[in-house]
Amino acid sequence: MAKGRRADWKPGAAMGGGGLGGGQGDMMARVRKMQDDMKVTQAELENELINVTSAGGAITITISGHQRVQSISVDPSLVDPNDVGMLEDALVAAVNEAIIKSQEHASQRLESITGGMQLPGLM
Repeated sequence: MAKGRRADWKPGAAMGGGGLGGGQGDMMARVRKMQDDMKVTQAELENELINVTSAGGAITITISGHQRVQSISVDPSLVDPNDVGMLEDALVAAVNEAIIKSQEHASQRLESITGGMQLPGLM
């Protein structure tokens, strides 16, 4: 036995065995669970639909939690053949609003898993 060592000493024993430390093993398990939960939530977001109305209710957009536009509905009263530009502007604004709402929804869902931690590459 090495001079000055206790007979019952083992490498890593002071840190909970295995050299990982008592808290690190638990932390790794929590990280793996968080990763699994993130995968499930990401898959669920693909099928979660958000309905957003714009232009005073004249445009309705349905978008998924993955920011994929599923449908656009336009009230016929908004269609003026003499002012196509107004319709185009209204559609752009409505699509952008729908994307923002979808991103906010996804962020809230994922934040419930991460506890508000900012993890790179998740969004």
